[in-house]
Amino acid sequence: MKRTATIQLFYTSDVHGHAMPVSYGTKEEIDIGLAKYATAVKGARAKNPDLLVADNGDLIQGTPLMTHFVKKYAAEENPMVGIMNRIGIEAGVLGNHEFNFGKNILQTAVDQSNFPWLSANILDIQSGKTYFGPPYKLKVMDNGIRIAFVGVTTHYIPNWEAPEHIAGLKFADAFSTLKYWVEYIRENERPNIIIGMYHGGLERDPQTGEPTEALTGENQGYQMCTEIEGLDILLTGHQHRQLVSTIHGVLAVQPGNNAETYGKVEIVLEKQQDQWKISAKDASIETLEGIEADSDILRYMEDIETSTQSWLDEPVGFIEGEMLIDDPFQARIEKHPFIEFIQKVQMEESDVDISVTALLNNEARGFGKRVTMRDIVSNYMYPNTLVVLELNGKDIKAALEKSADYFILDGMGNIAVNPSYMEPKPQHYNYDMWEGIQYTINVSNPSGERVENITYQGKPLQEEETYQVVLNNYRASGGGNYDMFKGKPVVKEIQKDAVELIRSYFEKYETVPATATPNFVIKAGDKGISCR
Repeated sequence: MKRTATIQLFYTSDVHGHAMPVSYGTKEEIDIGLAKYATAVKGARAKNPDLLVADNGDLIQGTPLMTHFVKKYAAEENPMVGIMNRIGIEAGVLGNHEFNFGKNILQTAVDQSNFPWLSANILDIQSGKTYFGPPYKLKVMDNGIRIAFVGVTTHYIPNWEAPEHIAGLKFADAFSTLKYWVEYIRENERPNIIIGMYHGGLERDPQTGEPTEALTGENQGYQMCTEIEGLDILLTGHQHRQLVSTIHGVLAVQPGNNAETYGKVEIVLEKQQDQWKISAKDASIETLEGIEADSDILRYMEDIETSTQSWLDEPVGFIEGEMLIDDPFQARIEKHPFIEFIQKVQMEESDVDISVTALLNNEARGFGKRVTMRDIVSNYMYPNTLVVLELNGKDIKAALEKSADYFILDGMGNIAVNPSYMEPKPQHYNYDMWEGIQYTINVSNPSGERVENITYQGKPLQEEETYQVVLNNYRASGGGNYDMFKGKPVVKEIQKDAVELIRSYFEKYETVPATATPNFVIKAGDKGISCR
């Protein structure tokens, strides 16, 4: 009998609906997607039939493909689940974006899966039992090696998600839950390997242990590695990082996002006194560059992909003037017509005159003269809905100060982006711009004292006076650590997602003028960059 064995595991995380090797913004073929990943898995399985495969969450949301599926084909098999069924994975875990389309879409996806969704810390409020799937899965290999997969999800989801999407659910602390189940599995299942699958990331630098973000509980991976005895490997995600590190003896991995790369883990075991013991473990991040897409997956996806591309090419309206974004940084420090357009959509739909929005990422390019659905979903990729909150002037000032932290002064005294909004995960969507009020951000001032001269309808904003403000549901729930919005009175909820609202606006007006009305100034000391 062989005295050594090697276990190989491939895993993805934060695929975000990327099934096909295509950029939906440009229609160009690119080296991403589960169709290419399927080829990599098939090639590895041909050499090693015992290859294990897993997914670490944020699978079913994120591309126009999945937006179109939910709108037109929700009664059919979820294509992301269909592909994972065909690839053949051991288990998945739920990501926070799994909830974006509502609990019915998610439950259907879970029901269609040939694999368990491990969700040890997502519980039914009434029964206290796991809601979507078991807490762990035990895999026994032919040589007797026992591998336990245990899955948890960041418990910070209620800070982001629409309440109706998570009704009846309790999100228990991910760290405490994983600790409990690792101890339980060690005692009751006699595993040779315990693999934690955590849709969450690292809150500290893996080498130094220094905090890399506010310790809110959103990410607990470092704590899991250092404080959970018996954990061998921690598969992480959520932060969209590419990372391999050993922390307190635990191999921690994170494989990037959008199925551009995947994680490859190898565990070597030796048989000692009739017991398999881990002798080595390592991981790498693998690229899909140059890999051909799997023909079976392409055939499976052909109909919905063709339908999606046709939908994306539908013209919806026209722009009079210039609404393209050449420089995303400039579009955040000077009022841009695209930002004003989004604010107008939100204010008209909600019938309020103060609005909050963000430029969601640095790939957003605004609108050309002719606007298609492809343009809309490329610029607004999240299925956000709108909420009108009742806020007082103090809340608004606090939110503006939070946004002002997006900026720093560089060594030359120039305004630049705060590195904490770029590393370890880009968070440009957490810098908000406001419409309907006038304000100045002075980056030279200390944090918390940067916002000056806030006025509403020509008068100073009053701290105790209340104002109605429209913003997306992510921000209204406090997402992005905007705690000042939590628990505020909800005046109105608009249950149409942003793509629908933008399309409806074009249907009403057809041709929209590009305008940028000055209402904020970003400055460093006396040197101002106004939105003119």
